[in-house]
Amino acid sequence: MRTQTKLSAVVVGLATAGALALSSGGASGHGYTDLPVSRQKLCQNGTVANCGDIQWEPQSVEGPKGFPAAGPADGQLCNGGLSRFAQLSSPTTPSGGAWPTTQVSGGQSYTFRWQFTARHATTDFRYYVTKQGWNQNHALSRADLTTTPFLTVPYNNQQPPATLSHSGTLPSGLSGHHVILAVWTIADTGNAFYACSDVTF
Repeated sequence: MRTQTKLSAVVVGLATAGALALSSGGASGHGYTDLPVSRQKLCQNGTVANCGDIQWEPQSVEGPKGFPAAGPADGQLCNGGLSRFAQLSSPTTPSGGAWPTTQVSGGQSYTFRWQFTARHATTDFRYYVTKQGWNQNHALSRADLTTTPFLTVPYNNQQPPATLSHSGTLPSGLSGHHVILAVWTIADTGNAFYACSDVTF
């Protein structure tokens, strides 16, 4: 009976540890942008409704790294290639409206901010923006973007803090609605995290 009690305690202990790992984000991923506010953050904070699973996991848009040569397929860039977060790649919100935008100014410095629930060794952060005249009526593709990042922030395999801000100059010559694609490249896995932010220049 004593052996059975010990075994039961071990099983309960393992189950509790597993539940804690899941609740702490250790099993699901790991970071998103909130400056400029990303589509996943808009879903998480209730600004955009009916987003599905992403409202509970804004930090989990994780896909293959190597963008633009590799990474998620065209049409799936904003959801990292994850079908369960497909709403993020739609050109409209789940209700059919336009994604809310953040007002920005070309040629000006802007502070980008990431929030992390798991801090990975990091290669860099890269930021891409859509070209003037891009097609807003379909899911984002490489052809819509200037595939040379307008900002690259090397991170030398270090782990970021829970909140990380860095500044860079936004491109000039853009007007109207654009999408900024932010890519956080992980150093010690084959993945990166993706976040799309809608902005108005």
